[in-house]
Amino acid sequence: MNFFANLLSPPPLVTNKGRRIEIKNAEEIEIMRQASRIVATVLKEISERIEPGMTTADLDAYAEQRIREMGATPSFKGYHGFPGSICSCINNEVVHGIPNRRKVIRQGDLVKVDTGAYYEGFHGDSCITLAVGKVPDKATRLMDVAETALYQGIAQVKAGNDLLDIAGAIEDAVKDTGFHVVEDYTGHGVGRNLHEEPSVFNFRTRELPNVKLRPGMTLAIEPIVNVGTKHTRVLGDRWTVVTVDRSLSAQFEHTVLVTETGYEILTDRTKV
Repeated sequence: MNFFANLLSPPPLVTNKGRRIEIKNAEEIEIMRQASRIVATVLKEISERIEPGMTTADLDAYAEQRIREMGATPSFKGYHGFPGSICSCINNEVVHGIPNRRKVIRQGDLVKVDTGAYYEGFHGDSCITLAVGKVPDKATRLMDVAETALYQGIAQVKAGNDLLDIAGAIEDAVKDTGFHVVEDYTGHGVGRNLHEEPSVFNFRTRELPNVKLRPGMTLAIEPIVNVGTKHTRVLGDRWTVVTVDRSLSAQFEHTVLVTETGYEILTDRTKV
């Protein structure tokens, strides 16, 4: 089956640094739809169940159970040694937070839940930020800006555009708000591997390879926005990233397919 799938696939792109970008064929895209639907379902269910008093370990256990019930395996668990099925970050935690039984979710917290599902050889990947109960106005505005930036970036996804179109739209959505886009972490290609080429950056730069978009590319687009400085640091667990000034951070992510006419959001939670 792999032999024929390869024959049916358009040739992969090669960046100016020699790295390959996989172009998925129709069969592979359909599998990615299923993997992404599992992710969207889990995140939607978590958004409906999260409440004060739960721990991030509770969310992790629920996500793993549901992913497995739907016939997939958690993409994150064991990835480079990561111990959880979700990344869970609260308030000033930015990305890669490890679920913990001692980390209790409280009224007024901003909780980021990022998860992936591996189904029949392909991954889906998505992240949401959730307000637990009533949160400060600035936190609500931060979430709105981060989510708007994601969709402004997605709106630039179409064959013939390039990564800088996505990056510029995200940067422009944030720059006049007083908040800042994190530059230390970017989106990525996703498919057979959880992280593939290309890097999908969220700010204008010439330091990362720009790539022309082609139908069949699958991208994880994921802007991260901080109330304060864009700068971050990694904690002693070597995973959890926090803002250096302890300011709030929000993140939203979708797995997106480049189509002949534009894009398809594979992890769309409104369709599950």
